[in-house]
Amino acid sequence: MQKAKRLKVGDKVAIVSLSSGMLGETANAHNLDIGTKRLQEFGLEVAFMPNTLKGLDYLQRHPEKRAEDLKAAFLDPSIKGIICAIGGDDTYRLLPYLMDDEDFLTAVKQNPKLFTGFSDTTINHLLFYKLGLSTYYGPSFVTDLADISNEMLPYTKNWFANFIEGQKELTEIKPSEFWYEERTDFSKAAVGTKRVKHRETRGYESLQGPTSFSGSLFGGCLDSFYDILTTARYSDEKEICETYGLFPSNEQLKGKILFLETSEEKPKPEEFRKMLETLKVRGVFDVVKGVLFGKPQDEVFYEEYKQVIKEELDDFPLSVVCNVNFGHAFPRAVLAYGIEVEVAIENQCILFMESLFTNK
Repeated sequence: MQKAKRLKVGDKVAIVSLSSGMLGETANAHNLDIGTKRLQEFGLEVAFMPNTLKGLDYLQRHPEKRAEDLKAAFLDPSIKGIICAIGGDDTYRLLPYLMDDEDFLTAVKQNPKLFTGFSDTTINHLLFYKLGLSTYYGPSFVTDLADISNEMLPYTKNWFANFIEGQKELTEIKPSEFWYEERTDFSKAAVGTKRVKHRETRGYESLQGPTSFSGSLFGGCLDSFYDILTTARYSDEKEICETYGLFPSNEQLKGKILFLETSEEKPKPEEFRKMLETLKVRGVFDVVKGVLFGKPQDEVFYEEYKQVIKEELDDFPLSVVCNVNFGHAFPRAVLAYGIEVEVAIENQCILFMESLFTNK
């Protein structure tokens, strides 16, 4: 797969709203200011694409405008990195405007750029994976760079800094010393308040299989996978995603390490089971080598999810690890699509066997 270059101080990064348009709402103006200043403190120039700040209603009605912004970011040689504003739930609606656009497809292949985000951004990651570009399941603008604490969470900040030259390149993911609760107040009045913090006591937990295994990374938000493989959320989502072959075949997933995490909707254990069963029926667990589960947000249903995982995956000869710091729980690391890793639970480590970036 093609890799992106690390950013350099002075580089321009584009902010795109590919799903929810909340960043453009007046109520989120303080997040806009905070996130912009943080990126500038990293030494980066910030560009908001033409439709990024047009708000919830406009972007919900105009998926083609969201797609235009992503295309424009790839076509603009001055833009070196792309950061998603936040997730949402209907990014799949961009697919016809991107996958049928030869100029966009050519731009992605000829001008690979750093792309980061999570949650519903899973759909965009799958698009780029199909096009052969390694992208980063990691921080987004609103949730991380624009968080209303006086400082970014140190663990997350360290991983975002890894995108920038001049920082020592990180070669492994270790458990965070702390985990943090999601906020209940995101308003301007709450600016400066810290998240509720807890010391991490579990670390990575091995649920089955060899505790040392390796393979290349593929994954995303489990809720998003369920949505694109069913008609559970939108009646046309499954058909559109199948039209463009968005979800890889089992042959393509053979030997991969699958990473999965649950959304802020905190699916109940029976819903979580249904999501796993959808992948199970598709044969995904017959071919992957191992599965990494992210810590659920606020540790809601932590033990219940573990029990479901054990019951659903017990018959498969694969390794399963849970409580990894990525996805919707805070803080979050960066997982790079297609990158070879070695998981060593005895050492509480996920080691990258190659660089996440290119030097070319």
